[in-house]
Amino acid sequence: MTSWLARVPRGTFVLALAASALLALALINELAYHRSAAALQSLGDRGTARSQINLMLRRVLDAETGVRGFVLTGRKEYLDPYESATAEVNGALEWLREYYVDARSRALVDEIGRGVNAKLAETALTLKLFNEGSHNGWRELMLTDIGREKMEAVRSATEQLLALEAQRVADERAQIGRSLRMGRLGIDATLLLVVLALWLYSRQALQLQRARAAHAQSLAEERDRLETQVRRRTAELTQLARHLQNAREDERARLARELHDELGALLTAAKLDAARLKHGLGAMSAEVSQRFGHLVGAIDQVIALKRRIIEDLRPSSLSHLGLVAALEIQSREFAARAELKVKTRLEQVPLSESAQITVYRLVQECFTNIAKYAGAKVVEVTLRPHGGQAHVCVSDDGKGFDPAAVRASAHGLTGMRYRVEAEGGRLAVDAVPGRGARIEAWLPVAEPAA
Repeated sequence: MTSWLARVPRGTFVLALAASALLALALINELAYHRSAAALQSLGDRGTARSQINLMLRRVLDAETGVRGFVLTGRKEYLDPYESATAEVNGALEWLREYYVDARSRALVDEIGRGVNAKLAETALTLKLFNEGSHNGWRELMLTDIGREKMEAVRSATEQLLALEAQRVADERAQIGRSLRMGRLGIDATLLLVVLALWLYSRQALQLQRARAAHAQSLAEERDRLETQVRRRTAELTQLARHLQNAREDERARLARELHDELGALLTAAKLDAARLKHGLGAMSAEVSQRFGHLVGAIDQVIALKRRIIEDLRPSSLSHLGLVAALEIQSREFAARAELKVKTRLEQVPLSESAQITVYRLVQECFTNIAKYAGAKVVEVTLRPHGGQAHVCVSDDGKGFDPAAVRASAHGLTGMRYRVEAEGGRLAVDAVPGRGARIEAWLPVAEPAA
């Protein structure tokens, strides 16, 4: 039994208990109602029966009194109660015979009927003798004890019938009392069950609330721990990204210096040697002179290539002329190389060295993407202060693209975003297919030197 209750869900048990209590209350209430209604109906019939018995007895007495008054006074108005009493007495007897069906009550009713009929016959005989002028006859009849004995018999039977009715009324009142007590006990028991169900429900609700609170607290602690871990990992990744970018830029600067120093010296020496060799040979044939020209041109092309590689690795204009001049030079070179128009609106903004490199690389990456994919004709580059920050914007009138559909393997925008966020800024991409693209970044300005 205990194991079965343990397997039943507590909420189901509480609902079943409450439903059982309500069903029991409904059954008890209906049973008590029907019993009480039947008892009240029976009490009403008992009252009617008592009224019929008293009415019959009273009408018999009225008939006897009316006949006595008539024979003593000779006034006909005394006969009115007698004449009306006969019909009412017969009606009362008929009603009592239909009402009482048990043997005991029916015997008393029959006895009352015989006595009443005999009394009415006696009064009718007295009235007949008076009307016939037999005064001695009606006087002797009235002076005998026959009428009194008949009335005593009627009264005795009536009292027995009334006593029987009183006993039955008492029994039915007791039945009503028992029904009321049963209903009261049923309601009390049902209320106790409902209180028990409410107590179990409130206890379950309290336990559920505590469990939810504990679960919510656990989730909050886990969320705080994860948020702390995410913030720590984000900070670590940001620092790592900044370190990798700085290391990358340092490596580019080192390679640029080595190319500038070593390769530049070798190319310069080669060009000088070629010039000395040409001067030392004196007059040369046309073919040899052409070969020397090609050699010097090739050396010049290598020097130009070296200079372009060095500028890509570490723009010297950024270190010597500043960010605005470097962006102007970069824009002019890109316009000449890509054969399109580049508009620049550049203002001086105080930025740290790493932030300047970030802006330069951002514009450089935008130029690379425009040259590969955009098919633009006009590009606009903007650098200006905005709300305590440096605002950089590169826009074009090319094909545009859907930022949500960019391939995961395309790391250009992702690299831009991480590089800008590593400097404490933010990046925004506004692009629609067929309507060009707009790349914007906001970077914190440098603190003024003390």
